[in-house]
Amino acid sequence: MTTAPRTWFPGEIVTEGLLNTEIRDQFASFFGAWTEYTPSWIAETGGTPSVGNGSLVGRYMKVGRTVNFLIKLTVGSTTTFGAANANWAFGLPFPPASVFHGARCLTVSARIAGVGEVTGTGETSTSNGGTARAFAGGSVNGTTNQPDSSYWDQTNPLAAAAGMVMHVSGCYEASS
Repeated sequence: MTTAPRTWFPGEIVTEGLLNTEIRDQFASFFGAWTEYTPSWIAETGGTPSVGNGSLVGRYMKVGRTVNFLIKLTVGSTTTFGAANANWAFGLPFPPASVFHGARCLTVSARIAGVGEVTGTGETSTSNGGTARAFAGGSVNGTTNQPDSSYWDQTNPLAAAAGMVMHVSGCYEASS
């Protein structure tokens, strides 16, 4: 991880250790491995989803206050989804600095083998400690456009079922 830049003073002697910390280590963090985390999964209205025997994993790379992330939900046979019209949201690795309401800067996709694939967009929110939310719009199987006001849940835009894989990815500014 990168750290805050050092304040240098006139006449200060630059040592090997300072150079390593301030230049080498900072630069190397840009090429490090992504860090895994376990995102939360909530429904903004109507019940609480549960992963059950599915899986929910996340990864991120944070450089300064810029966070790139990827969330993957794999639905199992005992996964529950909350109520219809639930408006799913997933926890982010760090709270976002601010909300750009209506700025659909996240990419979302879901696929059920033999049924179809859907793509759409989402947004970051400072609610619930920082979430990726309001997944909407896009297309089903590359043809049917979904309205931006039609949020994703257990029945929309595809009926969620065992084997479904959903990805959420994006980049945002963290609060610190």
